[in-house]
Amino acid sequence: MKVELRQQVRLRGIGRVDFLIGDGLVIEADGAEFHTSRKDFEEDRRRDALLSAQGYRVLRFSYNQIVSRWPEVEAAIRAAVARGDHLRAAPLPK
Repeated sequence: MKVELRQQVRLRGIGRVDFLIGDGLVIEADGAEFHTSRKDFEEDRRRDALLSAQGYRVLRFSYNQIVSRWPEVEAAIRAAVARGDHLRAAPLPK
């Protein structure tokens, strides 16, 4: 099964995400350079909550994980796709 991977995708109400797999799986890659302050940490969690409310599944990895522990990252992404997380769920009605 082939699944589309897009990078630097703008999502309404959220802004740019690092990667979007299919239409529902967001991958965020956090480098220490841009994610060191408490404010940045809180902003990332706010965005994750908004994405979840819109039917997206978010996987967030550190730059170090991606570079140094790729097999773990790859296994998590493959498992998410195998579960169908890349297929966007309809958000709950308000």
